[in-house]
Order: sequence, then structure tokens, then C-alpha cells
Amino acid sequence: MRVNREKIGSASKAIRTGDVLTITLERRVVVLEVAGLGTRRGPAPEAQLLYKDLTPPPAPRADVPSAPAQRDPGSGRPTKRDRRRMDAFHSGLDDPE
Repeated sequence: MRVNREKIGSASKAIRTGDVLTITLERRVVVLEVAGLGTRRGPAPEAQLLYKDLTPPPAPRADVPSAPAQRDPGSGRPTKRDRRRMDAFHSGLDDPE
């Protein structure tokens, strides 16, 4: 987390009106400007009035649809029919069909 472009080491850093907070969340960066300080812990709509979101819009992604996952015939888990044939083969019996 950064306050006015300076990396802070502790969460107890005092902030003032006009400070710019830069927060890294997972794979995105959120930039907020403090518009006011609350006197109490209140509801979300009230808290949203205390900051301005300066986060730049995300870069446009090239939405290329990926090909559906295809499996080669015979790969993966055997079907019930395949298991019956294998059991018959291992026990020395003829084809059950």
C-alpha cells in the first residue's frame, strides 16, 4: 500500500483529506483519493462519500474465445461398457455382448 506514492510499512499511518492511496489487490491496482474523514463506522453508502475512485480503467482485452477442451477417443476414464469388456477379458470369458 502507498500513501501519496510513498510505500508505508505499517497500517497505523495517519491519513488526511486529499491523500491518494494506492492499493494492490490480487491482479489489479486501486487508486483512491480521501475526500473526507468519517467520525463513526457507518453504512457503505455513507463511506462511499468519503473517497473518490481514481483507478484507471482496465486495459481492453482481446476476447479470443478459446477452443473447447477436446479429448482423444479412448483417453480418460473407461466407460461402463469398456469396464465390462476389460473384466470379461481378464476373467477369460467371451465378449459379454
